[in-house]
Amino acid sequence: QQQHPSMAPPRRSPAAGRPRLVRASPVLKPKVKAQSRSRTPPQTWKADYPLLKGLRARRNAPVDFVGCEKLADPRASKADFEWQCLVAAMLSSLTRDQANAEAMACLRIHGNSAKNIAATPEAKLRKLIIKVGFPKVKAKSLRASAKMCLEQHGGRIPRTIEGLMALPGVGPKMAYLVMTTALNQQPGICVDTHVHRIANMLRWVRTKTPEETRVALESWLPKKEWPDINILLVGVGQMQQQAVQDLVEAGLALGSRRAPAALKLMKRMGVPLRRDRWPMLDAAAAKNPDLGKLLKRC
Repeated sequence: QQQHPSMAPPRRSPAAGRPRLVRASPVLKPKVKAQSRSRTPPQTWKADYPLLKGLRARRNAPVDFVGCEKLADPRASKADFEWQCLVAAMLSSLTRDQANAEAMACLRIHGNSAKNIAATPEAKLRKLIIKVGFPKVKAKSLRASAKMCLEQHGGRIPRTIEGLMALPGVGPKMAYLVMTTALNQQPGICVDTHVHRIANMLRWVRTKTPEETRVALESWLPKKEWPDINILLVGVGQMQQQAVQDLVEAGLALGSRRAPAALKLMKRMGVPLRRDRWPMLDAAAAKNPDLGKLLKRC
């Protein structure tokens, strides 16, 4: 006997009876209204900047030893040196400086000139730079860029931001970096993820992309600071991610008067000031009441 549809038992989904999986909520970031050109300097930057320089006084972040500025061969010809600066910048995207340095060392042994890279099979290039992020894509971009430099620029790298960005795989961050490292020019500020993140955490800018951050910083930061702002903030960002203890020690080393302000700055950047993890904070707090009050709120 055929059952009436209204009397049929309700359908059960294949997952019925199983525990329901609930996707964890993502960590929410504070909403930031994009503001690509501020023109008005933030009130805190003049106090923040000397503290950041103090945190970087030891120059002990990876960028200080194996950053793009350090990877080209100073004994190479001028054309090859410039090319190697370009290569270092192209490989740096989504890659730690240490891995970039290893890849550049392999290319130096292989022969890192535009002519040699253009003549190297893509598969071999990929093996040489295997430790960087997205080696297949970057190997293809390197060969194509080498050919463009040879065919359109007489074997040299382009001399303008627009020319550099016309090369495959080169964006604004790389172009401004190469203008500084290869050509010793400073037409703008090189903004990577560290600079973008820290500038927003400190509320120097309110932007959504590194390019918006570059435009905003250039609108108010004195030009004399442009050459140093990248390596300054990149170093702080690397220490925050890879060597927090060194960053905390650098803050405490600024002395009893400046240490509380330095640690407050780090707190604004999102550095975890955990007394259970960094015993030196307890010792410093015992000697400095202002520091003790600050750490109680952390």
